[in-house]
Amino acid sequence: MNTETLELLRQNNHPRDWDKLAPTMRPRQVDQVEHEPVYEFFSTLDDSLEINLQSIAISVQPVDSYIPFHVHNFVELMIPLLGECTVVTKRDRIQVAQDDIVVMGNRTIHRVEAISSGAIVVNLALKPSAFSLNDFDIIRSNSKAPNISAMLFSLLSNEQHGEGHYSLFQTKHDRKIVDSLYDIIHEYYHADAQSNQIVRLEILTLFLRLIRLAAKSHLQVKTSAPAATNLLSLLLYIEKHYADITLEDMAHHFGFNPNYLSAYLKKQTGLTFIKLVHLQRINVAAEYLTYTSASVDQIAIKVGYENPSYFYKVFRKHLSISPTEYRQQTQSN
Repeated sequence: MNTETLELLRQNNHPRDWDKLAPTMRPRQVDQVEHEPVYEFFSTLDDSLEINLQSIAISVQPVDSYIPFHVHNFVELMIPLLGECTVVTKRDRIQVAQDDIVVMGNRTIHRVEAISSGAIVVNLALKPSAFSLNDFDIIRSNSKAPNISAMLFSLLSNEQHGEGHYSLFQTKHDRKIVDSLYDIIHEYYHADAQSNQIVRLEILTLFLRLIRLAAKSHLQVKTSAPAATNLLSLLLYIEKHYADITLEDMAHHFGFNPNYLSAYLKKQTGLTFIKLVHLQRINVAAEYLTYTSASVDQIAIKVGYENPSYFYKVFRKHLSISPTEYRQQTQSN
C-alpha cells in the first residue's frame, strides 16, 4: 500500500452532485434500466471534470455520490485501492473488494453505487487507440488460458464485441498485481518523458499477470454470460483445438446448432469453418518448419493431417510454396 499515492487520490475524490453536474454535462439518454435513465458518457474526464483526450485516462471515483447508469465507447477498469464498491449492470450486482479489478466492456450499461468516504476507487479508461494489434498479439501468444485471452480481446477490441460483458478479477491482494496498479497510477499522475509509453506497457504487464495467475488457478475470475458468444472466443477455440477439431464438437461446446455455427463463422469472417481450421493448421505448420527439424510428414500429422499428400496440397494453396521450399527459405534467413 502506497500512502503517498493514496493521499494524492484522496485529494481528488470529494463528493459530486449529479443534479448540479447534469445540466452542465448535458448527457444524451440512450436507454433506461428499471425506469432509471442510461446516459452516454463518451468523453473521458480528469479529476477536475475536464475532458481528457488521452487514449489512457485515470480518475478517482467521487465518494458519497450518486452516479447514474451510463455506457462508454471505451473499456473501463474499476479498482478499489481502499475499501470496496458495488458495480451494477443490467443483469448483475458485482461486489468488488479491495484490490480486485472489474473490467467493464465497451458499451456495457453500468453504474457504481455511492462509495463510503473512507474508500478510494480508481477508474482506468482505455480507448480503442490505447493498444495496437501487436499488443493484442503479445497477450494472445503468451497466454495458456485461451478463455481469459478471448475475454480480454473482446473487451479491448475496437468493435462492439465487448457489449454486455464484464469480468471481475478477485486478486486476493496479489503483491505483483497491486504493485503494478500503484506503478501505473504513480506514473500517470507524475507525468514525465515517456510516461505515456510506460503506462501503456505497465497496463499490458498487468493484463499478462492476470492471465498468468488465472491460468494457474490462483486467481478467481467471474464473467458475465450474455447470450451471444463473441467471435474471438470462437476463433481462439479453433486456435487451441485445430489438430482434432470437428464442427460438431465445437458446436456442442458452445451450445450451438452446427449449421448455425458454420453460417455465423462464414458471415463474420468470410471463411468457412474448414478454411479457418486449414488456416490455423498451416500457420502452426509454418512455425514447425521454421523452428524445428521434424520431417514434413511428422509435421503434417502433428497439425492434424493424416495424409501428408493432402497437407502438401493445402500448404501450397495457402502459401503458394511447398513445405520444403518454405523451410529452406525461412531457415536460410
